[in-house]
Amino acid sequence: MPDVRMPRLSDTMTEGILSQWLKHEGEQVSRGDVLAEIETDKATMELEADDSGVLTRILVEPGTTVPIGQPIAVIGEPDATAPQAAAAPAAAAPQPTRPPAAAPAAPRSAEVRTSPLARAIAREHGLDIATITGTGPGGRIVRADVQDAVAARDRATTPAPTAPAGSPAPAGSAAPGSADTEVRLNSIRRITAQRLTESAAAPHFYLTSVVDAQPLLALRSELNTQLAGATGAPRISVTDLLVCACAIALRAHPGVNSSWAGDHLVQRGQVNIGLAVALPDGLIVPVIRDADRKGVRAIASEAHALSDRARAGKLTPEEFSGGTFTISNLGMYGVDHFTAVINPPEAAILAVGAARDEPVVRDGELVAGTTMKLTLTIDHRVLDGAAAAAFLRDLVGLLEQPLRILA
Repeated sequence: MPDVRMPRLSDTMTEGILSQWLKHEGEQVSRGDVLAEIETDKATMELEADDSGVLTRILVEPGTTVPIGQPIAVIGEPDATAPQAAAAPAAAAPQPTRPPAAAPAAPRSAEVRTSPLARAIAREHGLDIATITGTGPGGRIVRADVQDAVAARDRATTPAPTAPAGSPAPAGSAAPGSADTEVRLNSIRRITAQRLTESAAAPHFYLTSVVDAQPLLALRSELNTQLAGATGAPRISVTDLLVCACAIALRAHPGVNSSWAGDHLVQRGQVNIGLAVALPDGLIVPVIRDADRKGVRAIASEAHALSDRARAGKLTPEEFSGGTFTISNLGMYGVDHFTAVINPPEAAILAVGAARDEPVVRDGELVAGTTMKLTLTIDHRVLDGAAAAAFLRDLVGLLEQPLRILA
C-alpha cells in the first residue's frame, strides 16, 4: 500500500505542520484529490493524492509537526483493519489498537469552515477551532473570531485581585492580568528567525541616498489617471515603479544580481525581484520573475495578485522562491529611514522610506519638494563599496527621471 508522505513544498522547508485533514479514513480518493492542508515555512498549501484508492489509515493528527519524507497516511484497498462506515453497529468487534499518533482527525474539526490563518492563530493560543462560532460568510471562522475567543478566554482566566478594594499593590508586584505570556513560534516565524540568523553571518555594509521623489510621484499620478477607466487595471504604486527601476538597474549591474556560493559567485541569469510582505504572524517575500522584461502595468498587476495571495496563505512554492534581489518598503508606515537584512542567498536588499515634503535644490534654487530615502544593504563578500554605490547612483537617476523607466 502506498504511503502518503510529508512533501517538500519549498526550497527552505525541512518540516511541515499537518493543518487539517480534508478526507477521512475509509473514504475513497482519486489521484489529484486534496487530502489535507499543510502549513509550511511560507504558506498553507494543499496536499494532493498521488494514488487512487481508499484512505485506509491516517497516521498524523492535525496540528502535528512532521519532517519531510515521513509517512502521514496510507492509501490502499479496504481491509479488516480499515474503519467501518459511520452506520456500523455499535456492537461490532473492536478494531486493533494503534499508537495515538495514528488516530484519525475528529470529523467535527475537519468539517469546520475556517481560514488557514484563523487555524494558525487558534493553534498558537491552544484553542480548539471547533469550539469557536464563525461570523464570516456561511459561518466561516475568520481571524477576528479567533482573536475574540482568545481575548474572552484571557478575561475569564485572569485572576481577580486578592487585596481589598482600594488597597495599594505591594511594591514590586505585578498588576492583575500583567503576567508574561509564552507565545509559541509558528513555522513562518521560526524559519524566518533561522534564515535571518544565517544572514547575520554575512558581512553587511549599508549605503543611503536621498531621492527627489517629486517627478516619480507625478508620473505615478499621471499613470493612474490614464488607467482610471481601464477595466481591471490595478492602481500603480510607488513600489511598482521601484520594481521597474530596480530591474533596469540590476540588468546594467549584474554584480548586484548575484549570490555568494562559498568558493565562487553566481551571477543570476534572471532578474527576479522579491517584495517583502508583512503578515500578522511573520514575513513572506513573493517574487516577480523576469521583472526586467515586464512593463509597469504587468508588474503592478502581478504584485497586487501576489500580495493578496501571500496574505491569504495561498502562494505556491514557485511564487516565493528564486528571488535575486529584494525590496522592503515601510514608507506606508511613516518610517523615514531603516536598514533591511539581506534575504540569503541574495547579495542585496533595498529599504525604502516614506516620501516627505521638504526643501530641495533644483536648478540651483531652493524650492519645495518631496524626498525619499533609499538604503541599500550589501553582502561585502559579493560586492565592494564602489560597485554598490554605482548601482545606487544609477537607481536614483532612474527614479528622478522616471520616464526612463517606461522606455
